[in-house]
Amino acid sequence: MNEEEYRKKFTPEEYAVLREGATEAPFTGEYVDMHEDGMFHCKACGASLFSSEAKFDSGTGWPSFTDPVNAEHVELVPDDSHGMRRTEVRCKNCGSHLGHLFDDGPRDKGGKRFCINSCALDFKER
Repeated sequence: MNEEEYRKKFTPEEYAVLREGATEAPFTGEYVDMHEDGMFHCKACGASLFSSEAKFDSGTGWPSFTDPVNAEHVELVPDDSHGMRRTEVRCKNCGSHLGHLFDDGPRDKGGKRFCINSCALDFKER
């Protein structure tokens, strides 16, 4: 899919997040407080990204996961923007920006927090 097709497919906020690396406002995304059983997919290409079993309440305002359903489905990229050192999380299939990875997740689950924008995801219930 080319950028013009992405622009037509997405809302302005979805395009800004997925294709330009923006971040949605905290506590505004539809999946922040979701606790249903299922799979979260990339909104751009449909790749399976995160299971609801890995989702936890981080209190940060974005859906948070301990790990992806398959590490081969995400790409981790150094991000030094905004005066911070972070790790960007992208969909490996289509290159869309999903969110960031932090080292402040649950210690008993490996300590990782995949902080993902709701508007970068589609949820399919089991």
